Amino acid sequence: MANFYTDNNALKHYLSHPLMEKIVELKERNYADADKYDYAPQNYNDAVDSYDKVLEIVGEICGDVVAENAEDVDHQGPHVENNRVVYADGTKRNLDACRKAGLMGMAMPRRLGGLNFPITPYIMAADIVSRADAGFENLWGLQDCAETIYEFASDEQKEKYIPRVCAGETMSMDLTEPDAGSDLQSVMLKATQKEDGSWVLNGVKRFITNGDSDIHLVLARSEEGSRDGRGLSMFIYDKRNGGVNVRRIENKMGIKGSPTCELVYKDAPAELVGSRRMGLIKYVMALMNGARLGIAAQSVGLSEAAYREALAYAKDRLQFGKPIIEFAAVAEMLSVMKAKTDASRALLYACARFVDMYKVYDDIAKERALTLDEKKEAKQYSRLADAFTPLAKGLSSEFCNQNTYDCIQIHGGSGFMKDYACERLYRDARITSIYEGTTQLQVVAAIRHVTTGTYLNWIKEAEQQEVCAEDEAVKNVLVFMTQQYANAVEMVTGVKDSNFQDFMARRLVEMAGHIIMGYLLLEDTQRNADFRRSLHVYVKYAQAEVAKHADFIGNFRPEQIENYLYKEN
Repeated sequence: MANFYTDNNALKHYLSHPLMEKIVELKERNYADADKYDYAPQNYNDAVDSYDKVLEIVGEICGDVVAENAEDVDHQGPHVENNRVVYADGTKRNLDACRKAGLMGMAMPRRLGGLNFPITPYIMAADIVSRADAGFENLWGLQDCAETIYEFASDEQKEKYIPRVCAGETMSMDLTEPDAGSDLQSVMLKATQKEDGSWVLNGVKRFITNGDSDIHLVLARSEEGSRDGRGLSMFIYDKRNGGVNVRRIENKMGIKGSPTCELVYKDAPAELVGSRRMGLIKYVMALMNGARLGIAAQSVGLSEAAYREALAYAKDRLQFGKPIIEFAAVAEMLSVMKAKTDASRALLYACARFVDMYKVYDDIAKERALTLDEKKEAKQYSRLADAFTPLAKGLSSEFCNQNTYDCIQIHGGSGFMKDYACERLYRDARITSIYEGTTQLQVVAAIRHVTTGTYLNWIKEAEQQEVCAEDEAVKNVLVFMTQQYANAVEMVTGVKDSNFQDFMARRLVEMAGHIIMGYLLLEDTQRNADFRRSLHVYVKYAQAEVAKHADFIGNFRPEQIENYLYKEN
């Protein structure tokens, strides 16, 4: 009987982070629900015990059901019958198990049928589900779309739709179109308001994850004659009302259990969410930030699975009379895989805590005016969440791809065969650095936090932490890396050439990310010595990466960019 929560001590470590006590107290409004619901916590310890028990259920279902179904789901996949999606048999069993366990709508308030979990333990569940089957996490994790309904929809819409999500109905976010991928301001699906004030949608959506879901959030053009993002609004489409057909399911490289659909809207009834013209500017931005945190969790879960598969194989595989784990080249690969997994998980949960803090203050602000100190703290955490989200999504997805690549390498020729899970993990991982904004777009989102000093200010605060004698040398390395980073930022921003700054943006963002993950692991190690090996391995790896970027920037002249630009021969 496998349990993907109890066999990973890192998860309990992050569940007990010092900031969690404040997050939980704010989320529970000083435990005001204790008198209304028999399952609401009485205090912090009671709340953490509740999270722990639910995550144990998640871990059990993932270990015994979802992971066991993963290979069959990958081979069978979903299909279309009569313009509707039919899930693979294993996917149906997965959804049934999650519904029966009450694992849908986890972060929604109790009054709407949810468990009122903070974002952090919910993201832990996403991490666990992704380790079991990244494709299934795409279906299960889309319950996060309910957060957008909760934040921006009317009270009537919240009461109408959120209890359905908590009861197990599925969701999707219908954003992209054949001619509007990352460039969402080009969306042309037409929203027309009828004389009675109701809305209908017409057009085509493409690459829609779980596109035949029960409840859709749809980005559509509501303003006649508009061509940019200011003409877009957000709508809710309810499958019960009809009007949307699945034209086809894409034949993908990986995450094959998750149906990626092309949808045709024909006079589909829909409800406006919030205000007109704010669909892309406000609502989709919030929706995408939540989705990017979810992809970071998916990436960490895949990294965890890849490391465990590689470790198990390396222990069992004999070559030249001994297990291959005893060869230095293989041992190093495994150590770096573990360090990258731990580093990306540290970044993921730091980001989740920042999101928790600002979201809970936003929610409280709907009930009462925040104090000046609360407003200041909310603004601080909102900025950190905005800075850390693209960093977590971008770097965790890149590490995920690297780890699944190395997992196959450790398996050798066997890893190229479909007999081993690593082949599926490798295919599943590839999408993580593409969807919900490519790594290159994450750099675009993150670079302003390089130039405005958000990352450097956080790093300087992290420098102040006291560490044990055993980790002093590692901290000194991080301090030196920080100076290299600060010098590189000054050099790049000192050149008043936007092309040069854009060209160097990826290197600066990666430098910041490596240093931040190093400091997060350093902090973790002071609380839990189990992280020490990963700390030392990761900082040594990061040191080389930061030095490489510093050297490139320091020895590069702006006019050399011409060598990198495509030109016809």
